[in-house]
Amino acid sequence: MSGGNGLKKVLASDKVSEKLKEVFAEYDISFDIETGYSPQELKKVLGDYDGLIIRSKTKVTSDVLHAVGPRLRVIGRAGIGVDNIDIDAATARGIVVMNTPLSNTITTAEHAVAMILSTARQIPFANQTMHEGRWEKSLIKGVEVTGKTLGLIGCGNIGSIVSDRAKGLKLKVIVYDPFLTKSKAQQLGVALVDWDFLLANADFVSIHTPLTDKTKNLINESTILKMKDGVRIVNCARGGIVNEDDLSKHLKSGKIASAALDVFAQEPLSQESSLLGTPNLILTPHLGASTIEAQERVSLEIAHQIGDYLTSGTVVNGYNVVSLSKEDHQKLLPYKKVASQLGSFIAQVRESAYQKITWQYFGEILNLPTEPLLRVGLKNLMKGVVESVNEVNSLYLAKERGIAVEEIKNQNSLKYKNLLSLKVLTEKKEISLTATLFAGVPQIISINEVSIQASLMRHNLYLENRDEPGFIKDLASVLYEEQINIASFHLGRKKKGGKAICLITLDSQPSNDLLEKINQLPLVETSKFIFMD
Repeated sequence: MSGGNGLKKVLASDKVSEKLKEVFAEYDISFDIETGYSPQELKKVLGDYDGLIIRSKTKVTSDVLHAVGPRLRVIGRAGIGVDNIDIDAATARGIVVMNTPLSNTITTAEHAVAMILSTARQIPFANQTMHEGRWEKSLIKGVEVTGKTLGLIGCGNIGSIVSDRAKGLKLKVIVYDPFLTKSKAQQLGVALVDWDFLLANADFVSIHTPLTDKTKNLINESTILKMKDGVRIVNCARGGIVNEDDLSKHLKSGKIASAALDVFAQEPLSQESSLLGTPNLILTPHLGASTIEAQERVSLEIAHQIGDYLTSGTVVNGYNVVSLSKEDHQKLLPYKKVASQLGSFIAQVRESAYQKITWQYFGEILNLPTEPLLRVGLKNLMKGVVESVNEVNSLYLAKERGIAVEEIKNQNSLKYKNLLSLKVLTEKKEISLTATLFAGVPQIISINEVSIQASLMRHNLYLENRDEPGFIKDLASVLYEEQINIASFHLGRKKKGGKAICLITLDSQPSNDLLEKINQLPLVETSKFIFMD
């Protein structure tokens, strides 16, 4: 393996383009391609890497992930499906999972169109008979696609390309997609229809939806019986959406004239599958993404995504965390510092377990994704309490521990362009903190609803005291005795003579003995040293 001290390293455990070596060299990242690892071998080597690139062969199981140390930060799937990665285990370990959902869109769409044409003209069967030395011209009769109706189940990135190509073939395109708006359908030039209408009117049905609990076995005996006699069905999306036994049954009965599958419930396809030997059925071994262009593109895309993440923290096509453009990433950095300080501050003043954490955002900050702010704040809230917490797993770990997490968004920011507020309910009390950005620097606006304006420094002293004469004199005297210099001093109170808050920034860290002396002052109710990275 290559790489020196401190050099980031990435491993590709499945076959990828050799050009990735050039890509990672641009990021000053060491890169190895070593395929054929068994799970046990992968566990042994993976702890030496910051990133892992896989395709469909490598299985990144919970067992593998729990065996590696904290160095591994990102797993990149060169392709769309992440079924071979234990997402929950990766998230719990604080590992970002990325994929490349758009890299195979054209290739997969073109394969679907090829399958549609193949079902219409029986091209694979005709080819087979020719190679067998037979001339079956009179036996093989196809149908024209011109003027026929193509029903698309799902019209996202791939489905929309299929619709565009299909219209060029003079097919009428109807679509069932609960997430497609009427305006988008008009823009695509397709007719948005309900489920039963599509089943009853489509001459060709092409599937372009993810595999979920709702779409599993979506095409089954019940739905097939609602289709036209002689319908042709194509699935280049995900195995398991089509019930293979029901498809085979109705191909044999003639209800379905022809079908073409590129994906299967079990891959590789079992030799016991009911699909094998079924007439008028075209089978390809998951070739949707298998073009020279797509294989090259998918490898290069995931390399750049991982390179950007390891060098700048930018997340593109994150599967278990929010994705950010480089532009949004840069805009969020100062606000992440605000969230980080809020979380760190409350973590150091709280005295009992968290029960509920509420983040509230005001103003222009809502034009940016807020989840990264939530995650970084939670990370600092739980640092020192939860082992190996980071921005990736902080939300997961909070919920796993039964901590309620809430986000509230409000465009009205009162007199500030942006405000970020954190309220934490613990077993003993409620703590709240509000901050904004002032000239690009985080500034505290209030603590426990007491107005106070202060910018935190590396060393900070937080006190709650009774608002009575003598407090400042006593405190200054103790600090003077210890030769602790004050950088800034901020006071706030709700009412005269009540509880007051004091936030002091210091030039050096106070000793534990000094904190004990401060706590013994007659007007001090509590004091905490707050350290900021």
